[in-house]
Order: sequence, then structure tokens, then C-alpha cells
Amino acid sequence: MAKIEEYIPLVGQSVVDDLRLLGERLKGKVIQHINSTPVGGGVAEILNRMIPLLRELGVDTKWDVIKGGEQFFSVTKKFHNALHGRFEEITQRDFEIFMETSQQNIESVDTGADIVFIHDPQPLALVKKRAANKWLWRCHVDISNPNKEVWAFLMDFIVQYDSAVFSAPAFSRELPIRQFLIPPSIDPLSDKNKELPQETVDAVLRKYNIERDKPIITQISRFDRLKDPIGAIEVFLRVKKYTDCQLILAGGTAEDDPEGFKVIEEVKERAKGEPDIHILLLAQNDIEVNALQEASDVILQKSLREGFGLTVAEALWKAKPVVASNVGGIPLQIKHKYSGLLCHSIEGAAFEIKQLLNSPEYAKKLGEHGREHIKNNFLLTRHLRDYMLLFLSLYHGEDIVYL
Repeated sequence: MAKIEEYIPLVGQSVVDDLRLLGERLKGKVIQHINSTPVGGGVAEILNRMIPLLRELGVDTKWDVIKGGEQFFSVTKKFHNALHGRFEEITQRDFEIFMETSQQNIESVDTGADIVFIHDPQPLALVKKRAANKWLWRCHVDISNPNKEVWAFLMDFIVQYDSAVFSAPAFSRELPIRQFLIPPSIDPLSDKNKELPQETVDAVLRKYNIERDKPIITQISRFDRLKDPIGAIEVFLRVKKYTDCQLILAGGTAEDDPEGFKVIEEVKERAKGEPDIHILLLAQNDIEVNALQEASDVILQKSLREGFGLTVAEALWKAKPVVASNVGGIPLQIKHKYSGLLCHSIEGAAFEIKQLLNSPEYAKKLGEHGREHIKNNFLLTRHLRDYMLLFLSLYHGEDIVYL
């Protein structure tokens, strides 16, 4: 795990000095993060990198994970899809299952920290046991067009928090509590984002029998219908009519996502008979993700809905040209035709990929601009600063100025 000093060559001494100063201001406060899974997905990934650095900066920080069975996570997956605007049949029994498991966690999880920081809807109801401490709710998903019934149910808990945090302006809702805009981030020194030697990249390609004899288009994501892996295949098939190329669909599943393996089977079925489509189920191997992105000519993110899309930031950090759907937090990362290309359809994505494969200099320039944008806005050090200012704001009200 990287030490805070190791970020100085990337972000500058003054940034790290500011972080240390903020850490001093938080001495004596205990911060508790709570989410639904220790591995899989962007939330767990960020917390795994962030919490050791907060501790190094002198902030007393801990991380707890709620427990839930298959029924509970099936319900919260339905809630997740419904909040993203996808149709789901939600029953009264679903709400009962959510509350039954939530009550078990209320009884078993110690929430006595000075600041309790709840991530996403799964642990939301823990606020029922709040005492005189401070509570924050962090929404990582796109709730710009949520299912009204699910949103109304969750609102009964959200209004009990001190503040809510969203990833993009479009996700903000009318709430009686204060709201903050804090986009996620990537860790440039993690295994997933650090510079790799060429022999490591080559070894990963050999492992999966991938040759570099034709351009590589890659989508890295959890196997989730909202990431639209089937749509990514349709994009590839349109590109392949004009340019001989290959597609890598790689990712894993999260412990709180019971749909993942069903989606993998659907993807395999659609890819049958296409030897240039490589479907890789990765077991939380960040080096392999890094290598696959590094080996790619174009990165695709064909999401139907997206909370933020950290895989876009990861690809841009590697100066790769990215074609991504104009949804969720992706437009915060990509300025169209400057730091990447945004698309609205399968046909549009295919057209843009063909353009990049036929114009390598243009593709290179987009990648360079993308890396600079990520460096300036979406690295972990900025995220740490925002969170520490957020924690301080709970005690100082309007005395904190946000820049």
C-alpha cells in the first residue's frame, strides 16, 4: 500500500501538506464507513485505498460491512436497478425483506463513531439507531430518474441524515438536508493504475491466449446488465465489418450482486461462434485489469446507466482513447472530442471506434488530454481532501468554504 509521500511527484508537495493539515483538524474524531461488500465494485475499491491513507494522515477511521443473505441482496439489486430507472416488479414482501435484514444489522453493527458514513442504499436503514453523533449518506448510483415507490421508501431514512453526498450534479434530488457534490476517484499508485513493465502486459495476454495481431477493443466492467455487455458485442460486430479487430469483455462480480453469473451466461451465449470475442471472468486481479487496458487500442464503456464509471477514469489515466455512453458521471470525465468520445447508441459507438482505429494520431491526442483531465480532477488525493472537508463541515456549519 502506497504512503502519502509517494503521491508528491504526481500531485505536488502542497497538496500533501494540505491533507496533513486537514488530518490534524480531525484529531479526536472517529470516522466509520459502512457498506455492503468488502470486495467488488467501485465503493469497496475506493475504501480499500482510502482508509489506510486517512489513518496515515491521523484520522481515526474504520470500515464495517453489513451482513445479508441471498434474499436481501436480490432485493437490493432490484432497488439498485429501479433507482437507475429500469423497470423492476417491486412487492411489499421486498420491502419487508429489506427491513428484516436491516433490523438484524441495526442490532449487530456498532455505530458509535463520531461520524457514521453510510454508502449506498443497502445499509441505509442503520440510521434508525442514530444517537447524538453525525450521519452521512453517500449515494454512488444514478438516481436522476428513480422508481418513485422505491425512492419514497428510501426517503423515510434519508431525511434522518445530516447530509447527503452525490457523484454528479444530475443525481441531486430535492432534500431537506444539505447536499454535497463529491465525484469518486482512482488511485494512481494502485495495482490497477500504476505503470506496468511490458513483459507483465505480454504475460497477461499470453495467459488468456490473446494475440496483438489486430486492434483490441476492451470493456472492463462488472457483468451487469446496466453495463450493457451485450450492447458492447453489438458495437464490436458493427466495427468488425469494416476493420478486423477483437473485443475483450473482462470483469468480475460483486458479493452483493446475485445477477452477475446470469449475465455472464447471457454474454457467452451472444458471443458464440465469434473467436475474436474474449470473455474473461477476473477474480479481483487488478494487475490483469491494468494490463488488459494497457494492451488495448480503444476502451469502450457501453453503459445504459452509470453512477460514475471508474473504469473510464482508469483508461483515461493510461492515456487510452475512450468511447463511452453519455450517461451518469461519464460526461464529468469526458469532454466530447477533447478527452474522449461520448456516444448515445450502438451505431454511434461503432462509428466513433472506427474513427479512432483509422486515425491513430487523433486517438493519441484524445488519450493525452484524458490523462491530464484525470490528473487534475479525479485522483485519490482530491477525494481525500473533499471527504475531510466534508467531515469538518458537520461541526463548523457554514464556516467551511468549498473551492
